Parts: sequence; structure tokens; C-alpha cells
Amino acid sequence: MIIEHKETVKSDFEGTVIDIETTGPFNYGYADDDSRRYKDIQLVIFGFINRHALKILCAEGKGSINELNELKEEARRIIEELGRPFHAFNSDFERGVLFYNLDMEIGFDCELNKAKFESKAKAREELGIPNYDDPFFDSGYRCMIEWEKGEYDKCVAHNRACLLKERDILLKRGFRKPDELRFVGE
Repeated sequence: MIIEHKETVKSDFEGTVIDIETTGPFNYGYADDDSRRYKDIQLVIFGFINRHALKILCAEGKGSINELNELKEEARRIIEELGRPFHAFNSDFERGVLFYNLDMEIGFDCELNKAKFESKAKAREELGIPNYDDPFFDSGYRCMIEWEKGEYDKCVAHNRACLLKERDILLKRGFRKPDELRFVGE
């Protein structure tokens, strides 16, 4: 089953902020700019916010391949309909994971982190952005652990908070050009 969360929002920016949650390990045997770092990571939550809406899709459980495939199919369909430019905080992660999970080489136009490894918590604190009831306080790792335990509502709340924080980062400080990522299929 897929949990779907939708909200109507009013945001004054062009395009779409995309944020995902995942499970699985990074492959540190590859360089920072090599998509293969993300090949073993499984997409479990896909979320986006634009000027009119916030939407999150969350697969319930790792045990059912069908749920994860349903999430992937729906994410593919949504991405094709979303307005550009695409924004992300650490777009290498989104681009790499989506490349291996959706078989799509998606170009992100705008990078929301100030430097490649800036933490979202640091950016949020510097800019005075609220936590938006994030149960994991900017920790994607904690989200992964809790998703694996079946705490889907908390994980959806975390992704919602991430989307709102990333929207606020975009509105308060803008964006930069994304770093290069080499897409390497295996």
C-alpha cells in the first residue's frame, strides 16, 4: 500500500522542490561525483512542493516489492508532469537515487545547499527556519531506521518538514548551480 499525503500550500517560487527518503547503504567505493555511490539505495518516499501543493508518497513496507514498484511508477509519472526548474538540497543524492530506482537521468536545475556537504540543520539554523515538527530534526538516517521499523507516519512528517524547510531555504537565500554528477549505469 502507498500512503499519500497532500496539502494545498501557497509558495512564491518557480518550479518544484523534490525531496526523497530512502533505505540502504551508500557505496563509498566510488568518487563523490559518480552516480554509483547511490546504486544500492532504495527509494521509499517521494515528496514534492511547488507554489500550489505539497504531496508525499510513502511505500508501506520493504517486504512487498509491488509497493515499491508502485511508488516508482507513480514517481515517474509525477516527475514528467512537474514544473521546472527542479530544486533539491543535495541534488546529487536525488539524481543518483532516482537514476537507479526510476531509470531516469533527471537534471536538477537548482542546488539549495551552499556547499556540497552543508547540513540542512546548519542551513535551517543560520536562516532562522523552523523545524516544522520534524520528528527526526533533519536526520535522514533516523528516518531510514524508523521507516524500516514501520513508523511511516513519522517518516511522512519528516519528509513534509524537509520540503517546507527546503522551500524556505530557497526563498531566503536562493540557489546555486548543482555540482556535476556522472551518471554511470551498471
